Formats: sequence, structure tokens, C-alpha cells
Amino acid sequence: MRKPYVILIGSASGIGKSTISAEIAKKLNIKHLIESDFIRAVVRGIIGKEYAPALHSSSYDAYKHIRNKDRYESYDELVSAGFDDHASYVIPALEKIIQRAITDFDDIVIEGVHLVPGLIDTEQFEDEANIYFFVLSSDEESHKERFVKRAVEIHRGGKQLDFFKENRIIHDHLLERAKAHNVNVIKTTSIESTLDKILAVINKSCTTVKLTNSIDELEDVIDIIISKNNATLERITYNIKGFKEPLIRNISISDIDSANKFIKDLNENKDKKEYLTQLYELSEYRKTTICASNQEKLDKIISELQEKGYVLNE
Repeated sequence: MRKPYVILIGSASGIGKSTISAEIAKKLNIKHLIESDFIRAVVRGIIGKEYAPALHSSSYDAYKHIRNKDRYESYDELVSAGFDDHASYVIPALEKIIQRAITDFDDIVIEGVHLVPGLIDTEQFEDEANIYFFVLSSDEESHKERFVKRAVEIHRGGKQLDFFKENRIIHDHLLERAKAHNVNVIKTTSIESTLDKILAVINKSCTTVKLTNSIDELEDVIDIIISKNNATLERITYNIKGFKEPLIRNISISDIDSANKFIKDLNENKDKKEYLTQLYELSEYRKTTICASNQEKLDKIISELQEKGYVLNE
């Protein structure tokens, strides 16, 4: 029997984690979907405001209750510290919920701002469950647009809109924590692309193909894999003539913005482009590992690459 799924989806307010979490639960037929805000409400009923003022504040203004604020070098550090303090009261209860789900062999999705990488201890469950931890990100303009929409929907427009700056600080803080603790960061664009990226990690449908595209065709290859099909480039292996051991590069790129930035830098930096051109010339092909949300999408990607003549015919 497979181990139960524990899927954790965190982000700052207004990124879209509730929508994405509901869709993930539906796609994977998981009946247990819990918001950390509900757990916070229970914990608030147990721990009084006089003992935990940060808990009884919102995540974005908990910093106001920190003692010795002068020890923080910047406003960003102060807001982040207050946020961590706020979340730390909720996390033990979330860990208890995870343990109960595992004991009952139930799959579960938990979403919320309180899922902070490094604060919640997922390692304790790794032998008993399939743990998948994601932090959602967004560019500032899209975040603000969704943040305003969300604030209006829950009738907290005036109060929440005054704290967008603090929520953006929390957004950046969560990304830093995620990168430091090897948690998947998923950039949100459309619902479909975000779901595909998450499912590509959970379902992990991967294959390795031998690509023969040129440097100038690399942008088209990236467009087919990442932009059109929301898949991930995991690894590239160069079998260099004259060398026994191949050159292996683990890249794990699923964000089209990052891929486009690489292409732009490549086109603007002649030395970098020349180096990669020489590397291409020294290898007959490049073994490229591609991962997608399911086998059907993976087959579609390979078919499109073959139609363009980018795959080695053997």
C-alpha cells in the first residue's frame, strides 16, 4: 500500500493558495482540505491574548507586539520576525493534524500562510507519508491585483489594503525560507499552469530524450516544454567527445520567466553564448530529462519536439 499524501501549500495572503489547494484536492480526489486560519481560530480560543498577543494579531501586523524592536536591522526583518512568531503558535496544532491523518491513513491537503518552511517539521513524517511542500509566489503587480480582489471579497478592504507592503515582505520571506529548506517554489500565473507544475512534482511523469537542437533553437525548445505545456526541465547531460564521464547539470526549471531571463542573458552575453555553442558542438546530442503533470502531457511534448526535428532519430 502506498503511503498517504500530505500536501502543504503555503503563501502570503492574496497569491491564490485557497483556489489552487481546492483544485489539487479535486484532481487527486482528496477529501480532507484544511485551512490553517481555522486552526489558528481554535488555538486563539485556548491561548489568551495576554499570553500571545502576536497570535491574536494578523500575520502582517504581528510585528507590532515584538519586544526589543531595535535589535532588528530593517523593517523587513521586523515584519518577518513578527510573522514567524505569529505562525509558530499555529504550527504545533498543524503537525498534530498531519499525524492524525497519517495514523488514519488519510490523504490531506493543508493550505495557509502559517506553513513556514523550516518552522514546520516535515522530516518527522517522511517515513510514514508522501510529503509535498509548496510555496506559491507571484510578481508584485499580479499579487497586488489579487490581494485587492481578495480583500474586497472578504469585506476587509480598508484594513487589509493598508498592509499590502507587509504582505509583500511576508511573500519574499517565505520564498527565502523555501529556498533555504529545499521547498518547491511555484510561480502562479494561470490556475492551469500552477496545477500542472504542482502535479508534475507529485505525479512525477518524467522521461529523458536526446535533443539535437542548436543554440538558436533553444528558445523554441524551452517554449514547447515550459511555456506551452507547463512542464519542467530537470537535468541536462552532455556526452562530450574525448571524455569518459559526461557533464551533468541539474537545473529544475519550470518558471518561464527564469527561462526567458536565461535566453536573454545568453543573447546579450557573447562569451556565454560562445561557451555554450562550443559545448553543443562537442556533444552529438544532449540527454534532457523532462517532467510533466501526467504521461499524456509528456507524450505531447515529445511529439512536438519530434515534429520540429529536435529529437535524435535512432
